[in-house]
Amino acid sequence: MPDDASKEAATFVENDNTVVIDASTAYRVDDDWTYGFPELCTSQKKDLQTSKRISNPGCYPTGFIALVRPLVDAGIIPPEAPLTVNAISGYSGGGNALIDIFESDEHEPWGAYGYSMNHKHLPEMAKYTGIKLQPIFQPAVATFPQGMVVSVPLHYSLLNEGTTGKKVHDALTKHYEGSTFVKVMPLGENGVKEAGLLERGAFLRPDTLANTNNLELFVFYNDDEERMVLCARLDNLGKGASGAAVQNLNLSLGLAEDSGL
Repeated sequence: MPDDASKEAATFVENDNTVVIDASTAYRVDDDWTYGFPELCTSQKKDLQTSKRISNPGCYPTGFIALVRPLVDAGIIPPEAPLTVNAISGYSGGGNALIDIFESDEHEPWGAYGYSMNHKHLPEMAKYTGIKLQPIFQPAVATFPQGMVVSVPLHYSLLNEGTTGKKVHDALTKHYEGSTFVKVMPLGENGVKEAGLLERGAFLRPDTLANTNNLELFVFYNDDEERMVLCARLDNLGKGASGAAVQNLNLSLGLAEDSGL
């Protein structure tokens, strides 16, 4: 629902037993609500199991936060680092109006947007990664219904001294060890290519995880040139929306985390 409708609906619940999981942006940076990304940190899953007010993350922030938060916690990305995030999503993320456009005979092949530099996802991107500056965010939508790739390009000069691709990959791997849905993929282009994860040996498809609650993280790097690109791949309607809501519902009810997923 729109944010105003969500805020109104939440006031209808006056007892102390009902759990509300809100999928709008209304409460995502509200300290009285628990952010619904269970993999955020070691305490987040436990907090969600006891919370009565859960704010479901946005799809783009899910990918960005999944990549950046562990690296801030590990001391690899300084909190003051100016970051950029580029992302492409399936058209279903735009709701019925955009779905109608992209499923009609006449529509653009893809479109970038968010040029106001004031996208509604920016506050949660900053808050839940621990960075001090909101990132430059360049989202885009294209002619596939579900899926997305969120990319964070990094010069090593932005990172703490001594950072390498392997150190970044190790930090992500450690953070998500044992995770049900988040997987860190093989290191670098060669590792990903050898695992058969690049379409025609070159392309990272955005729609591979459609209809799942899975989230895959990639580290592409060149230590000699001191630059890397971190990528997150997910379904914008799965781990980026309703899949995450079901995961949070399961945690709240004491069910297996992957029930129905």
